[in-house]
Amino acid sequence: MTSLDLEFVRRQFPAFQDPQAAEWAYMENAGGSLVPSQVTDKLINFYTRTKVQPYAGYGPSDEAGAAMDRSHQLLAAAINADADEVSFGPSTTQNTYVMAQAMADDLSPGDKIIVTNQDHEANIGAWRRLENRGFSIKEWQVDPETGLLNPEDLYALIDKKTKLVCFTHCSNIAATINPVKAITRAVHDAGAIVVVDAVSYAPHHFADVKDLDVDFYLFSLYKTYGPHLGLIYGKREHMENISNQGHFFNQSKLGKRLTPAGPNHAEIACAGGIVDYFDDVYTHHFGNTRAGVRQRVEAVFNLFGEQEQQLMAPLMDCLNSKPAVKVVGLAVADHRLRAPTFAFYSNRIKSVDIAKALIAAKLGVGQDHFYAYRLIDTMGVDPGDGVVRLSLLHYNSSEDINRAVNVLDEIL
Repeated sequence: MTSLDLEFVRRQFPAFQDPQAAEWAYMENAGGSLVPSQVTDKLINFYTRTKVQPYAGYGPSDEAGAAMDRSHQLLAAAINADADEVSFGPSTTQNTYVMAQAMADDLSPGDKIIVTNQDHEANIGAWRRLENRGFSIKEWQVDPETGLLNPEDLYALIDKKTKLVCFTHCSNIAATINPVKAITRAVHDAGAIVVVDAVSYAPHHFADVKDLDVDFYLFSLYKTYGPHLGLIYGKREHMENISNQGHFFNQSKLGKRLTPAGPNHAEIACAGGIVDYFDDVYTHHFGNTRAGVRQRVEAVFNLFGEQEQQLMAPLMDCLNSKPAVKVVGLAVADHRLRAPTFAFYSNRIKSVDIAKALIAAKLGVGQDHFYAYRLIDTMGVDPGDGVVRLSLLHYNSSEDINRAVNVLDEIL
């Protein structure tokens, strides 16, 4: 089996080549990933050569527009969508807010929207606010001991008034992968639609949206090796009918219906570099085959997953060996079951003090509720102190993990 060439991968990221930046072990990737040169080079090129109004019909303008179109096409292909089923916005939080306003126009007072208390507030708050417009908001609740969702609890909530179910592919705290395909099938059988927040899942795997059969699927490009943008996939049948939030004269253009403001041209133009990075990793490991974009992306994420699982194991073993420590979610090191995001707390030491000790050892980690305030609160953890979070990606090394384990063994 082919293994990930970590040296090759790290050479693609400018941060690892910078003497000061390279001193750090980057372990708060769930808050934002590093960016490879395939993306940064395109951003610099746009600002230095084509920073003009795109699509205006002259040289640099046409080049700018072509770069933006290429990003739409590549990222759509990477998740097995059509280019006009994909929209870019400033963040997943704002994209979800725009979606909520659009979808509210097609709901009637008393219609039910189901949300969870596991999600990041981005996929909770905008929908909960619709209660002020007369819609019924019901909460699919986690097990307060584990932070996990039980699909059977959701099925008990669904009835003929249910129009929309919003849930996460993978929590940014519990990290355990929810069975999106099975949940979606059950929701569709009840005549409702799903909105899936994949922000914490997409850095570890670009899903096939057609295989999942999801209606709407959102994630953040700045957490998947790209610029600070959010991506929305909307199934064509829904995008054709959703209330237009863009300019009236763009109503016939599906990719603009959920874009009320002018997009960030430069960041869209460089976003295709994410897929270029995947392609370079693929070519380095498998050669220049005729595989399509989706097949290449799938092969690369298989490499990433195996690497992340190797990184997970010693860190999970360390945390599981500490009696005073509680890991949120399924406490196993299996990339098929959970993302390599470790949110934990101690009943003996404050999370802020654990984080300070890790940061003192040049480990970039986080400590907070990470916008999953309701989940943290439900589990009986003080949201003010929150949890410590160590979130890994495929470019992390065994040296990073060893450094973290040594600190954790000392302070815990």
